[in-house]
Parts: sequence; structure tokens; C-alpha cells
Amino acid sequence: MEQGNKRIDIVIIANFCGNLDGSDNNRFVYLAPILEKDCDVELITSDFNHMSKQHRHGNMLASTYKITLLHEPGYSKNISLWRFLSHWIWGRNVKKYLLSRKKPDAVYCAVPSLTGAFEAAKYCEKNNIKFLIDIQDLWPEAFGMVFHIPIISDLIFFPWKRLADSIYSRADEIIAVSQTYVDTALKVNRKCKHGHSIFLGTDLDTFDKNVLEHPIEKNSSGELWIGYCGTLGSSYDLICVFDALKIITEKGIQAPRFIIMGDGPRRKEFEDYAKKNNINCEFTGLLSYGEMCGLIKACDMVVNPITCGAAQSIINKHADYAASGLPVINTQECVEYRNLIDKYQMGFNCNNNDSEALAEKILQLIQDKSLRERMGNNARKCAEKNFDRSYSYNQIRQVLFE
Repeated sequence: MEQGNKRIDIVIIANFCGNLDGSDNNRFVYLAPILEKDCDVELITSDFNHMSKQHRHGNMLASTYKITLLHEPGYSKNISLWRFLSHWIWGRNVKKYLLSRKKPDAVYCAVPSLTGAFEAAKYCEKNNIKFLIDIQDLWPEAFGMVFHIPIISDLIFFPWKRLADSIYSRADEIIAVSQTYVDTALKVNRKCKHGHSIFLGTDLDTFDKNVLEHPIEKNSSGELWIGYCGTLGSSYDLICVFDALKIITEKGIQAPRFIIMGDGPRRKEFEDYAKKNNINCEFTGLLSYGEMCGLIKACDMVVNPITCGAAQSIINKHADYAASGLPVINTQECVEYRNLIDKYQMGFNCNNNDSEALAEKILQLIQDKSLRERMGNNARKCAEKNFDRSYSYNQIRQVLFE
């Protein structure tokens, strides 16, 4: 888009941009070329890959828009003082870089991390530049679940809460991956009458193409598969799933094979627990996005086992689960996602840490193929209505140019 004869200059600031080689499904890497059709776009991100915990060395995505890597030291653990120091240095480098480049017309900034977004917010306010935020997660709330000591945790995280609120309050437009996050930011923002909930989603054409390019041949034994994709970390209660599968087996019924796609700090703990309890499962480790699409499509059902008190709302796996056209068994407390499941009749909601209830719902799907098919078809309809980036991300473009 042009102002007079000048193309609008937009800076995207996003600390977490995946692998930058096209192998994953990052929101900002997908958004940049959409905006680049009409604008000059620069994507500013970190030279440290949060997923692999390594610094980037080559193999970057070929792009017509500019990608700028700013240094941060990095960290080995997601919850650590080193991570907070790393993000502080990243924020300082964002500030330096913005002061060194020509003033953009708009800054589109991911939240979190917080330090870079805070520096961008102040820069835009001082220079009368349109500042848009895209809330991916709630910090420090997400950390509070892992490090939770009454009163002490609140005191430790209070400065981070103030930092987050300061960012929210300065935004000229609020975009977030769920209405839950939009509402959180609007509580402290006096500029915006309303925000924009735009799910992370996925491109359904790309998902379907990936399925065709990565076909999975299952054996002819009739064994069912239940899939999980995502981080193997503190927010995800795979133990409850293992216990549910054990309950089914003890009833003399063949439990589904549990296909676990992803990696994380609790992987060994999960592997040891599964082995100890003779769970029929497979840990694939990290897969490319294309490989994940093919494998999850080969499953018969999927599970979303998120622990009590987790801060997550609408997340990546929700889009992939719906796109796969499979019924979902969900323990996540997020009302927004639970309502989607109920509205579309695309699976079951269960209570946290209730392996008996989880086993009951899995068993119901095992024994009723027509129910699996009906709920799976409904899940795909939900994906087409709510999660298809090829339509939904045009809303981001519209917000930018309002």
C-alpha cells in the first residue's frame, strides 16, 4: 500500500520466529509476505532459535522482504535467570536498532517477549508511529504456573506484569491469538474500543498438501492411533493420558497406540513413565511441519492434555487438530476452546487430571467408528470457519491499514 507515491514501511518485531527455514508454521514468517505485497516489510527477530536452543547459522528462508537478526546470548532452559537476561539484552538491541534505522510508518510487535516490545512501544509513542501488538501468550502468567509459591511468586513477577501492562496500554491496535488475550490487554488500554482475535491457525491448502506429500502407511492389524503434537513440558499432562490408556488396557480392550510428536524438557520423564507402565506409544521427537501434518492425519483421534491452571488459550495444535479432521479429547480449562469443541461437536471436554474420564471418552471413540467420523468432519468444518490463515490473516492486513 502506498501513501502518495511512497510504499508504507512496516517493521515486524518478533523474538520467536521458529527455524526461519520454512520447516515450521510460524505466524510472522507467514504474515510478512502477505504484507510485503503492498508494503516495504522488515522482519526483526533474534539470532537465537528458541526451539532448538541454538544460534542461527545459515539455512534461512529465501524472502523478498528484509530479515534482520539481532543478537541475544541465548539460554538452555525455558525457566531460568539466563533466559530473563537473554531477553533483556535482546530488548536493548531492539532499541539500538530502531534508533539506527529510518522511522517506519508502523511497528507490528509480537508479545512476548516483553523487553523488546516495551522498547518498541516507547519508541513508537515518542515518534508518533502506529504501534500494533500481537499477543501470543500471557507473561508472566505462563511462568507463574511453573514457579508457583504463594505471595513470593507474585512479588517476583510483579515487575514483569507491570511491563506487560505498559506494553498493552501503549498499543494503538490490539491483535491476539484468542479473545481471552484480547480482553486481558483491553483492561489496561484506553486507546482501543475493541481488539481483534485472530487465531494462530494454519493454511489449510498447505496442510492438505503436506498430508499428500508425507503419506503414512499403517499396518493392517486395525490398531487405532491417538495423536499428540507439541511441547513436552510442564503445561502438558501426558501422564494423565498414559494412565487413561492403561485403564483401557486393564479392561481387556486394545488401547490406541499413542503417537507423541514433539520434544521438550519432560521427554525423558514421559518416556520412563510410559515404559514403566507398558504403554503402547511412540516418541517421534521434533518433526518438520510437513511430517507432522502427514503423521497426525494418519491418527484416529487426538488429545489436548493441558494441565490445571495453564495460561494457554487458543494455540497452534488446536488448528492442526481441527485441520486433520479428527475428534479431540480435551482437558484444557480455556473456556474459549471448550466452547468451540461444544459448538462444533468435534470431541469431548474432560476435567484436568481425571484419567478415568479421559479413558471413558477414548473408549467411546474406540467403540464407535461413526462417532469418530462425525466428530472428525465437524472438526474440519471448524478449521475451515475459524482457523484457515489464507482468510483470517487478511484481517491483520485490514487492521494495519485502517
